[in-house]
This record gives sequence, structure tokens and C-alpha cells, in this order.
Amino acid sequence: MKPAKPPHKKEKTITGVISVNSKGVGFVENPDEKQGADFEITPEALHTALHHDTVEIKPLGQVSRFMRPLAEVTRIIRRDKMRFVGVLEEAKTGFALVPDDKRLYKDISVPKDRSLHGKTGDKVYVEITEWNEKQGYPIGKILEVIGRHGEHNTEMKAIVLERGLAYEYPEAVIREAEAIEKKEKEITPHERAKRRDFSSVPTFTIDPIDAKDFDDAISFKELSGNLYEIGVHIADVSHYVRENTALDREARERGLSVYLVDRTIPMLPEVLSNDLCSLNPKEEKLTFSAVFVMNDRGDVLERWFGKTIIKSWKRFTYEGAQEILESHLTSGGQAKEYSKELLKLNEIAKKLKKIKEESGAIDFEQDEVKFELDETGKPIHIYKKTRKDAHKLVEEFMLLANREVAKYMWKSGEKNKGAFLYRIHDVPAKEKIENLSILVKALGYDLPVSKKGVAVRDLNRLFKEVEGTPEESLIKTAAIRSMSKAVYSTQNIGHYGLAFEYYTHFTSPIRRYADLVVHRLLHRELMEGKIAVGEVSKFQKIAEENSEKEIRSSEAERASIKYKQVEYMREHIGEEFMGIITGVTEWGLYVEEKDTKCEGMIKLRDLTDDRYIFNEKMYAVIGEKTRKKYSLGDTIKVKVMSADMEKKSLDYALVK
Repeated sequence: MKPAKPPHKKEKTITGVISVNSKGVGFVENPDEKQGADFEITPEALHTALHHDTVEIKPLGQVSRFMRPLAEVTRIIRRDKMRFVGVLEEAKTGFALVPDDKRLYKDISVPKDRSLHGKTGDKVYVEITEWNEKQGYPIGKILEVIGRHGEHNTEMKAIVLERGLAYEYPEAVIREAEAIEKKEKEITPHERAKRRDFSSVPTFTIDPIDAKDFDDAISFKELSGNLYEIGVHIADVSHYVRENTALDREARERGLSVYLVDRTIPMLPEVLSNDLCSLNPKEEKLTFSAVFVMNDRGDVLERWFGKTIIKSWKRFTYEGAQEILESHLTSGGQAKEYSKELLKLNEIAKKLKKIKEESGAIDFEQDEVKFELDETGKPIHIYKKTRKDAHKLVEEFMLLANREVAKYMWKSGEKNKGAFLYRIHDVPAKEKIENLSILVKALGYDLPVSKKGVAVRDLNRLFKEVEGTPEESLIKTAAIRSMSKAVYSTQNIGHYGLAFEYYTHFTSPIRRYADLVVHRLLHRELMEGKIAVGEVSKFQKIAEENSEKEIRSSEAERASIKYKQVEYMREHIGEEFMGIITGVTEWGLYVEEKDTKCEGMIKLRDLTDDRYIFNEKMYAVIGEKTRKKYSLGDTIKVKVMSADMEKKSLDYALVK
């Protein structure tokens, strides 16, 4: 690949990560705070730079029509990605790949001898192999023909591959996993002797109704004096997945399981994730446990970490556990299996949640959407998934285990300078919080911001004020976007959102590589293992890899949801729905349908009763003659006009 010529040594250059929009215009953050505006790079000045590449740019001493300083890419330092998904179209020299990612501003030329027998209309996965700017188009080769464009399975797989995430497993990894499953199916007497046996203690899992991998279980035993032994038992994946094996390398490369609307792409092969490691009911399983002696107030009086054996006595769904909890909210609730244990756990979980909130944790709880699909993958129903006490019960005890493991490792690390993976969350940037304050003010609420930023109590007060209102989801989404991103790091700064001084991820090693690493480090610490030279940098690299993979996984999940929302609304063109205005721009209004959360746009040019002008400060558009106003947060009625599966976009019309 031929980058542009390097600049003269005396010329000022700036290094940064470039963002490229669908029009082929690039932007690089301006390090000069006084100048403020980002640098703008016109399409002809990109010199093959792509979205998220690390580049060197040279300011041109001119400004664009938007008054941004213009610059030119002089060197591509690091490519972010060179593999793309798209649809094949016939071309003179073979095929042209029309990319799904519209930020790739050029089609990719694919010669016939590199097409893997792909056909026009196929969705394929392509790697750019060369790009001489003078030729105009990048040249690539097909790595995989995914399937026919528009088919359900094709589109779901394409979403994963487009984000650089793995789908199928290499044969060597499958063979290794199957060999482990065959060899380790029975627990040996030698292994039993090394572990604490909890199989006689009431233990159960609580998971979604469609879950196939159970990586956590909770045990409960009543002690004397109103004390309770509560165990958080986590699948001991580290016993089976050893460092530097093909299986371990594959798990690290994947980083985590990916969840789409209709499927899970597991981090580990299913023979491990759904069978050997999974805490299936009535089966003895190897676990790594955090066991606490607690009182009714939720205080941790004693804690123990170690390798264990458990047997899940019952597999609860969230709905089943919730039914037991709710049946005892009214008088005359009939005692059901494990109701005593669940009710006490729920009582303590509520105390833990209250302690957390009083310490300054932020309540970001939001409704999510779930899909009911037919046998072809077509969405036939979308509904909101609400979190009830059963979900919160599990969450609070997982948070407790994560916090206590991190605290233990921090204290141990102070003594022997050990490396560890923390889950950290920094305070939000003041500028973003100020923008959030302006937005909520436009919606009729108040969020005070001082020189130190925003007080957590003011955020939680705001969330309580908007609870149950049409604008609740809008404000919470905006608040989440104003926050820093939680990441993994070897340097502990605490977790702002949870108000925890120490926090990690310990409870999901089946589906997160970071948790697997945490298990290894905790076990080594418990066994008084030695710290090797250079380990901090090794684990910091793992932390950064996993933080990046988490972002890509979240993008894939959101993309699959958006695709199915558009597909669902395609069957409801001409129908009317109630929605809330979630965005106001100079070109239109973004509206989210109330029940399905399907977001679409009303273009300003389609509001024909007046000429509407965008008022940025008021987050509104206002009619020039009628002074009619449509503002952020307004509830309106819309009609579905069109659904574009290519762009994953919906067009709405205002119903008056």
C-alpha cells in the first residue's frame, strides 16, 4: 500500500485517529484547545486513510465552509482494519464490493481469480490487499462467501465479521476442546481432595429462559445468630483452559461471547461453554467460589476464596424465581421450593443495593428490547424486557463477589506488587456533563454542574424525577453517553458508576476472557505464586485488547437489534404509532416508537404545513409562520412510510 510522501521536516504535523463519514470527509481532533474545532480532511486529501486509522496530518492554513481548519493526510501510521463485508456487483474486471460500512468511501475491486466463486448479489467478506491511489479503487480478495444478501443467517453473520469478530472455530481448537471434555468429564479423587465440597449445600442457578451456559450459581446456608453463609460459585474455566494452548489463544483472540438477537457466538466451543464448564442442574461441577458470612444488614463478616465442587439443586429461570418472590409479597403466599432461601437472598440483595446507592452509585437501569422470531428469523413481535427483583438479586451478589475479589487482590498487590485486571470507570468529562445539563434543562429538568462536575446525588435525583415519564429513556441514554467508558486496566482508579473503590470481573469466565485471567491471578495469589518480570505490561495489553473487543461486541449487538427493528417495521408500513422525539437536527426529527423502541426519522422537508427552522439552543424546530414547535422529548403520533434494509433506517411521517 503506497502512503503519501512524508512532509518536509520543518512542516508542522499532527498525529491522531481519523474519523471518516459516509461522504468521505475525515476529521482529526485538534490538540490546540484555543483553536478548538477539529481538523477537516477533504476526500482528495485523505490519501487512502480509512475510518479509525492512526494518521499524520499537515495543517493547510485554510478553513472549510464550516470554519474548520483544513488538513491533509501525509502518512498512515497504523491501519485500524482492512477487512470489510459487502455485496458483490458485476464490474468490468470482475466484481465490485459495495461495502456495508458506508464510511468506506470507495468500492473494493475484486478480480475474478480472487472471488472464491462468489456471484453477483452475494454478501462476502473481503480483505484489501493493495491500494495505489492513482488507480482510484482499492483491490481486494474474498476471504469468505457468507451467503445471499438479505437472508437472515447471512446478515447476522455479516454483522459479526464486519466488526472483526470471530465466528467459526479453527479445527485445532474444536479438537482440543473435545479432547478436554472427554478426558475431564469425571472428577478424579485427586481433584476432589484439593477442593471444598459444597454439593450438600442448597445451590441454584438463576438465568434467562433461553440460556444454555450457566456460569454462576448461588448457595445459601443458614447459620446460628441470624448469620448466613452465601456462596457465589463460578464455573472453573481456568481448570480446563490452560495458558498458551490453542484454546486459550482462541479465547483471548475472541475476548468474549457475542450476543445477537437470535444467537450467541460463544467465546469457548459449546462442548465446554454449554456442557463441561456449564453449571447444569443435578451435575457435579468444578467451580471457583467466593463465600461470605453475612448478616441481615448485608455486612460481610467473613470471606473465603477457593476452588470448590458444587451440584446445582435447581435451575431457575428469572421468571420462575420472580414468581416465588412475588407470591410472598401478598398475604397467604404458598411456600414453594427454595422460597425461604430466595426470599432471604432477595432481602439481603436489597440491603446491598441500598448501601451501594448511599455510597453514590448511579442507577442507569433501562428497559431493553427482546424479539420473537419465526422459524425463518423474521421478527413477529418486539417487546420490552424489564428487570425485576430476581434479576437484581443475582446482580447484587455478582457485584459483591467482583468487589471483594478486587479488594483482596488490591490488598495483596500492595504487599507483593502483583499484577491484576481491574474493571475501572473514570469520572465523566466536565464538557459532556455540561452538555447533558443543557439538554435536560431543555426538557424542563435541572441538573446542577459545579466546577468539580456533577454530584451523583443530583444525577440520581434526576433519574427519580423522570421515572415513568416519556422522556425517561431519552435522559438516561443521554446520561450514559456523557459518562466515561468502563474499561479493563492493571491500574486501579475505582469504579465511578458503581461507587466502588475496588472492582473487577470474576463472575463470567465462560463468556469473558478478562474473568478467566482474573481467576488465574487470584488462584496464583491464593497459592502464593511468584510474580514474573514484565507481567504488568503483559496484562495491561490483555486489558486493552478486551476493552476494544467489548466495544466491537456491543456494536454488533446494537446492529443486530437495529436490523431486526427495521425488518419488523417493514411489515407495518402505513400503520400509526406513538413515539417520542429523541433527536432534533437541521435535517429532521428522530422519533423512537414507544413500545418497540424502533427509531426513525421525520425529514423536515416532509413537514409541508410550514417552513421549519432548527433552533439548536432549544433542541427544537419551529415553524416560521405558525410558530408551531416540535421539541426534544415531545410525544407525537407517526406513520411508518418506508424501511430501508440497506441503510438500516426508517422514515416516519407526522400524523396531526
